[in-house]
Amino acid sequence: MTFGERGVRGRVRIELLLCKPRVPFRQPTYSMKKNIAMTFSRTGISCLLLALVGSVALTACGGDDDPATPPPARTPTALKTLDGNAPLVIGHRGLPGLYPEETQVSYEAAADAGADSLEEDLHLSRDCVLVVRHNPWLSDNTNVADVAKTNADVASRKRTVPGVRVPVKWTTTATTGPSTYLSDLTNPADPKSVLKSLIVDGEDHTNDWSITDFTVAELKQWIRGTTYDAKDVRPTALNGQFPILTMQEVYDIARAKSAVTGKPFTIYPESKNPYWNNQQAIANGCGTGTHPFEDAIVKFLNDNNLNTRSAPVFVQSFDPASLKYMRARGVQSRMVQLIDGNGVNYQTGEMIYQTNDDYAFVDGRPYSWTINGDSRWFGDLLTPAGLADIKTYADGIGPWKPQVFAWKVTPWKDKNADGTPYAGSLADVNSVEPTSLIADAHKAGLFVHSYTFRDEARYLPGKYKGDPVGEYLDAYRAGIDGVFSDFTNTAVAARAQYLKETGR
Repeated sequence: MTFGERGVRGRVRIELLLCKPRVPFRQPTYSMKKNIAMTFSRTGISCLLLALVGSVALTACGGDDDPATPPPARTPTALKTLDGNAPLVIGHRGLPGLYPEETQVSYEAAADAGADSLEEDLHLSRDCVLVVRHNPWLSDNTNVADVAKTNADVASRKRTVPGVRVPVKWTTTATTGPSTYLSDLTNPADPKSVLKSLIVDGEDHTNDWSITDFTVAELKQWIRGTTYDAKDVRPTALNGQFPILTMQEVYDIARAKSAVTGKPFTIYPESKNPYWNNQQAIANGCGTGTHPFEDAIVKFLNDNNLNTRSAPVFVQSFDPASLKYMRARGVQSRMVQLIDGNGVNYQTGEMIYQTNDDYAFVDGRPYSWTINGDSRWFGDLLTPAGLADIKTYADGIGPWKPQVFAWKVTPWKDKNADGTPYAGSLADVNSVEPTSLIADAHKAGLFVHSYTFRDEARYLPGKYKGDPVGEYLDAYRAGIDGVFSDFTNTAVAARAQYLKETGR
């Protein structure tokens, strides 16, 4: 506010503090209904401080007319990320909290909402093109079932042959899980028999449709994307309206958004289910080698000048063998080792990897380990030795949130009111404390991008009482380097709040 300016309304209290006073004065309260003009004698005051209630402060010392010296700027608090920069917001499948996932509208919305990176799940189509879809079975997040009702060609491609059980290659113990796992190789003498069943990395999806049974043209002609997670509460008005995208098309979206906004967007493709994709691709005639799926990813990187460490891309996978193969093929781009798990012990906050069902193979360990007779669990990758090994081929890790934060119910109770054993639940979690993982990873020179942050209360520990911002703030304050988010808008707003806390 400037004294003498017309149109000022309200009341303000002015405090005058005299240093070396030479004339008496009293502290008045002024009504700001009219202009105020104030004159002070230079000989009357040698130091004058006017503090205007309402956040205006003027200081004059020495009796001259020089403007007041502003207070020193606050030094921003150092960020705890590996590189000292603000944590990244990764648009997980675009912005699927509001739009059909991994569609053009979803990726464009994520970019517009402030995402730094756009994440994709990759598979190979029947004609050997990299396509973007979270799961290779299509009923989860496409309209394939509806299309099949009126399209006999689509209906006929449902895979109905059950898988077969295969014994593991290690001596089973109480800590190694089941002794057999599911396979789609129903006839070991016929590599193409994998095209009849739909068993993906040991997970049974019989009576569903495989993305590898459709060419890109067929996918675009017949199939449209839908919502997936929390589909009962997320918007559905745009379901079935947007076609499946190729990886090239998503990268072109990122480049177009960069050209318009001047902001460099990175892409974040995942080598998804690589063992399964390779066997499907071989059966479909996609190349002569043993890794046509990863070969297609390497080709995409080379064709788009993305095969450098500074390129705007992160290549991710849950399977170490896939990342190691691409490194051996000469890929220089940044790589991220994803880490999975099967559950949480809510009493201790510890991760659960071993189960006594097929999910021991699906989420408990990388599938290539099962195939090659390695009985370790994903948790072994998070030990100091495991992180050191990851550093030999990757630049960061992508752990599940409860590997970064211990989710606990405290105090614990052994039984429910009806006497049944109490197992705890995410809704009951009232303690969320950082584990040592961020510090351990940073010590190993690895950044940490954790998944998946969502707005819906069903995905939040009870501690947050349905407020997703609290979960983001805990992650940012702990030094997370990036978050995979279904709601870019929420992640960006929470990051702005966090950065303001740090003086930025």
